[in-house]
Amino acid sequence: MQGVFWVSLFGIAYSYFVYPVLLFILSKLVRAQQAPLICESNKAYPSISLIITCHNEQHRIKEKIENTLELEYPDGKLELIIASDCSTDDTDDIVKSYAQQGVKLVRADVHNGKEYAQKLAIDAADGELLVFSDVATQIPTEALKKVADKFHDPRVGAVSSEDKFISDDGTIAGEGAYVKYEMWLRALETKTGGLVGLSGSFFAARKEVCQQHWDIKSPSDFNTALNCGRLGYIAISCDDVLGYYKDVKDPQKEYARKVRTVLRGITAVSRNPDVLNPVKFGVFSFKVWSHKIMRWAVPWFMLLALLSNLSIYSENGFYALTFYLQAIGYILVLLTWKLPSLQKNTLLKLGFFFVQVNLAIAHSTVNFLMGRRMVTWTPSKR
Repeated sequence: MQGVFWVSLFGIAYSYFVYPVLLFILSKLVRAQQAPLICESNKAYPSISLIITCHNEQHRIKEKIENTLELEYPDGKLELIIASDCSTDDTDDIVKSYAQQGVKLVRADVHNGKEYAQKLAIDAADGELLVFSDVATQIPTEALKKVADKFHDPRVGAVSSEDKFISDDGTIAGEGAYVKYEMWLRALETKTGGLVGLSGSFFAARKEVCQQHWDIKSPSDFNTALNCGRLGYIAISCDDVLGYYKDVKDPQKEYARKVRTVLRGITAVSRNPDVLNPVKFGVFSFKVWSHKIMRWAVPWFMLLALLSNLSIYSENGFYALTFYLQAIGYILVLLTWKLPSLQKNTLLKLGFFFVQVNLAIAHSTVNFLMGRRMVTWTPSKR
């Protein structure tokens, strides 16, 4: 049982701590030369099709369109497409009212999910680059020019924004700190041959990357990163390309969003098992194992660590101490859940968020094993 305990501790630590250290070391060993990323004139900018996917967003679609129309990009080189996933409210009518301003509506004939609506938009798009966004994300006015600049490097197949998570009072804590960690991890992956997943709320890709193999039952951010690997491109994260979004107001809906996101991720890997083959995908495969598979295993390692520690805690003082530390930690998380005021403490909120995330992962894994899949979607209200 001592062996199980130590293996479990390593399993918990690997994805969050060991993997980043390995990436850091790898980044020092492999220093790829970057091609110049400067646009000298409007002629240097490629044409862009900006695809905004939505489903029943009548209360927010106007604000999103107005934000998009303010983006800076050379005249005649930006196409705006609203991909409506068979909306049943006034979303489509609002979009049509902007037709004279060049806004194009692509409506899915059935409510078949975000990726299905995106596929229809990809087929209708004229741009050399495709930029994907959702209604909840605010894009800075200069962002598209910065995105286009990145594609001057011929190795780049996709570009992911960095998420800026903002609560109602403008503070960044709890999940905001987690998002910061994820952005730091993406920066390390960028330096070592590319990402294994992009920010689904705002990313860009060469059109050929999206046309290669668009699986409507897998998340588009994973689709795009995987297709980059298949075509010999890399997907990168850029700290000067930002997407701003607010947290989900309802904690229960936020938990459901996490369950849905992880379930879709597990489904994507199950539908593309070759991505786990390091002979075929090399370092990309190593990253999928480390960033995805090992992280999805963390809740089960946590359970094993607690149970194995319980069985050996009487053997010596060290194992008694580790058991009591685990027990105290879970009690504090339970108190933080029952007494939301405790979430003002950053450490308690981080601990609560860590346990909540892993509960969602475990929930998603059980759902997957029971045969449940997630295709259709209803965007979270923020």
